[in-house]
Amino acid sequence: MKLTAVLIFASQTAQAAPADRPTPSGLPVPRYVSLKFDEVNARSGPGDDHKLLWVYHVRGLPVQVVAENSEWRRICDPERGMAWVHKRTTDGRRMVIRMQAAPLPLHRSPKTESHVIALLNARAMAILVRCDKAGWCKLRVDGANGWAPAADVWGTDEKPQCG
Repeated sequence: MKLTAVLIFASQTAQAAPADRPTPSGLPVPRYVSLKFDEVNARSGPGDDHKLLWVYHVRGLPVQVVAENSEWRRICDPERGMAWVHKRTTDGRRMVIRMQAAPLPLHRSPKTESHVIALLNARAMAILVRCDKAGWCKLRVDGANGWAPAADVWGTDEKPQCG
């Protein structure tokens, strides 16, 4: 009988924990962050003792955190690569990247017919200022602020990007 009571209590406690603190950081998963440094080691697991898979060489690259522990973040990158990086190598600043080959027009207002004020080139990154409910995002790049459809940049879709 005591064992049953302990198991029921443990079960109730485990179910309550995610609501209080769903992740070690207390932040939602998935979520977007950017890489903080010009060189970030990508590992096969959460620790320096895990195999080095590759090194990212793009400061500001937007990545999606899909899992985490207290010190490490499992990320998905714009090319659907998945790896673990140390939390100190990430920044909460939201960035986006244009993955399509054609330049993306940035508009003065969130309307297709509004004046184009700049172009976001292929593989170029921009700061994500905000997105509206209509599916447009305000981006900042090289001193220009403009609007583009959220679907035209990587780093806005809240669904997991790597499966």
